[in-house]
Amino acid sequence: MAPLSLETTYKMNSGYEIPIVGYGVYQTPAEITEKVTLKAIEVGYRHIDSAKYYQNEGECSRAIKNSGIDRSKIFYTTKIPVTEVGYEKSKAAIESSLKDANFDYIDLILIHAPGGTKEDREGSWRALLEAQKAGKVRSIGVSNYSVKDLDELEAYINSGVGGKIDVGQYEIHPWCARENVVEWLRKRNIVIEAYSPLVQATRMNEPVLQNLAKKHNKTPAQILVRWSLQKGYVPLPKSVTDARIIENAQVFDFELSKEDMDSLHTNVYAPVCWDPVEDPHWLSKL
Repeated sequence: MAPLSLETTYKMNSGYEIPIVGYGVYQTPAEITEKVTLKAIEVGYRHIDSAKYYQNEGECSRAIKNSGIDRSKIFYTTKIPVTEVGYEKSKAAIESSLKDANFDYIDLILIHAPGGTKEDREGSWRALLEAQKAGKVRSIGVSNYSVKDLDELEAYINSGVGGKIDVGQYEIHPWCARENVVEWLRKRNIVIEAYSPLVQATRMNEPVLQNLAKKHNKTPAQILVRWSLQKGYVPLPKSVTDARIIENAQVFDFELSKEDMDSLHTNVYAPVCWDPVEDPHWLSKL
C-alpha cells in the first residue's frame, strides 16, 4: 500500500478531504480538553473528533484557534446528540455547536445514534442537508446506524430529499469488526471511522497483540491503530497522556503483513461501548 502519514487524507462523497487519523476527546474532562487537544495538534494531528454530548466543543475549538495552525488545515467533527434527533431539535443542536465552537463552519457533523422515530431521524437528516447547503457544515454522516437504519436512511435519500452520506462512525476493532456494516458503507464509497480503536485498553494483554508488538517493536496500541489504517478506516485514538498521544501517531514506519492482519481476525463480537448497532435495548441503558 502507498506510504501513509498524519497528513494523508481520503476524499469523501462531498468532495472534501478527511485526515486518516483523528484525535478523539470522548470522556475527556472539559478542564483539560484544550491542553491535550493542543498537544495532539502539536504532534501533527489535523483531525479532532468531538460531540455535543462530550461537553467539550468549546475547549476543542479554543485549542484549534490557539494552535497557530490555519483553521482550514484542521478538520473538526461534532455530532447531534441522540436526545436532539428530530428536525427542529437538530437544527437547534447544529446552531448550538456552531456557537459553542465559534466557527464559521464545521467540517463534519454526524447524527450520533439512530434515536427517535423514523420521522425524527428523517428530520435530522433534513436539518443536516439544510446546514450543508447553507455552508454551515461541509460534510455529513451518521454514527452507530445498523444496516436496517442505513437502509431506512438511503430510502429516504432516494425518495427525493437527496444528500450523500459522507462518513459512518462506529466502534470497530478486531473484537468488534462489524463486517456487515463495513460492507454496506464501502459499496457506497462512505468513509468509515473507527472509534475506540484501542478497545479502551481492555485487550492490551491479548497474546496476539503482545506477539505482534514484540515482532514489530511497537506497542499493542500502535498495532491496533495500524490494523485500523490498513483496513482503510479512519481510527480515532483517544488519550490524555502526552506520551501516548505521541505514541498513537507513530504508526507510519511499519506495516502489518497479511499474516499479521489475518491473526487479528478474531470472529469475536465484544463491543466495549454502548451498542446502538446490535443491542435493541441500547436506548434504555443511557
